[in-house]
Amino acid sequence: MIGRLNHVGIATPSIEDAIAVYRDLLGATVIRAPFDLPAQGVRVCFIDTPNSQIELIEPLGEASPIHAFLKKFPQGGQHHVCFEVPDIHAAAADMAAKGATVLGQPRIGAHGTPVIFVHPKSMGGVLVELMETPKDPH
Repeated sequence: MIGRLNHVGIATPSIEDAIAVYRDLLGATVIRAPFDLPAQGVRVCFIDTPNSQIELIEPLGEASPIHAFLKKFPQGGQHHVCFEVPDIHAAAADMAAKGATVLGQPRIGAHGTPVIFVHPKSMGGVLVELMETPKDPH
């Protein structure tokens, strides 16, 4: 069921500052334009790596789930890992049938494909995003 690692989500209080870290310290050269996802309360930016992506996530306000994360970790940090699956509805049903806590219903994520999140208590302490494999990987 599990597919390739699509991205690692990094919560940050400032996408611009985080871009500078990945560009200046790690030499990232393919940095996508940041964009807002108001339905999820976040602003995101993808940085391409040779085999995956880094998703920078900044809150769009105090109601954002990233705002709550940054209250605990003010400098930001790893928020989630995202794996691709061929069918998000089948993956959600399979995870729930196996006793995992799926958070909410599938919704459209930053790549324009359906996603779900699986609670860290079900995943050894890691918030896991499952996303339907996108037709366009970027």
